[in-house]
Amino acid sequence: MEDCMRRPDHGARYASGLRRGAALGILLPVLLAGCDDAPAPPAADPRPVRVTTVAPRSGGDVISLTGTVEAETQVNLAFRIDGRMVERRVNVGDRVAAGQVVARLDRTNEENGLRAARAEMTTARARLTEARNNYQRQRELLQSGFTTRVRYDEATRTLRSAESALDATQAQVNIAQTRLGYTDLVADAGGVVTARGAEPGEVVQPGRMIVQVAREGGRDAVFDVPPTLKDQAPADPLIEVALTMDPAVRAEGRVREVSPQADPVTGTFRVRVGLADPPPAMRLGSTVTGRMELGAGGAIEVPASALTRAQQQPAVWVVDPAAQTVALRPVEVLRFDPARVVVGSGLEAGDIVVTAGVQALRPGQKVRLLGTQSAAR
Repeated sequence: MEDCMRRPDHGARYASGLRRGAALGILLPVLLAGCDDAPAPPAADPRPVRVTTVAPRSGGDVISLTGTVEAETQVNLAFRIDGRMVERRVNVGDRVAAGQVVARLDRTNEENGLRAARAEMTTARARLTEARNNYQRQRELLQSGFTTRVRYDEATRTLRSAESALDATQAQVNIAQTRLGYTDLVADAGGVVTARGAEPGEVVQPGRMIVQVAREGGRDAVFDVPPTLKDQAPADPLIEVALTMDPAVRAEGRVREVSPQADPVTGTFRVRVGLADPPPAMRLGSTVTGRMELGAGGAIEVPASALTRAQQQPAVWVVDPAAQTVALRPVEVLRFDPARVVVGSGLEAGDIVVTAGVQALRPGQKVRLLGTQSAAR
């Protein structure tokens, strides 16, 4: 009986569930249709970038270095013999002429040596005279038959020996005279004294610098050049040199000498530029500025901020002006500094290159140009 009474309730609940399911089936298509009509998310705005239009440069880089004016030839005047220096006639800054005596040694020892050599020569000359007379006598006696051939031959040998002894003593006299002349230190060419190495009263050895003379007739501008600049310089550049304190005083020159070894402290190379007809104001020791054009025109230059990397190679972002999208393009870098990069290949005149915001771009991305300017110089 109880089961019969519960069955109508169960049937009522089942009928109610069917009615709710039917209503849900009617509402579900309506809800799905509403979802399909929802608006799509807005597209991302183009990324603003700053750009530049590249063009070939009209000229190369101008490099400036500071140096000094030096003589083309500097010589150290020194005595050829040792001795005590008793006089030095010039000082730093004095001008000397060819043949001028600039210093002297004590001449006592050399004068005594010359006197001894002359005495030996006098003795040798007397022996030669005696040997010559004896030879003449023996020759006459041999012709008359009053001497032997042995005595004649001995007189001949004595004569030859005396002649050789006289030649030897004559050579000793010449050497002594030359050494006496070496007690005077003579300038072999005109110039200006730039340094001194000994004072009167000192005992000096052969070859020790007494004074240094900058010879007349040539001037060099001397610069300490970094190795990178030395390697990039053309074969025979024309250098424009001007006084640092007065740039109106100018001269031109060519590289005359490049040191093959770098300075162990600075790592730079000493370069000497021979000046053509330098003005009188370019005195020895003057500070000058040398200017040289490095590289020919026609290369393309972009700001250093435009450079990035693609597969471990230098690259830049190039804008397609029609589609307003960017693409990564590899380039060859010739030279660079903190401000600019000189590109050898990879770019052409008229290309639009991104100069700011390069780290946030991706290939094919839409961009909005903030400003376009020419990179030509």
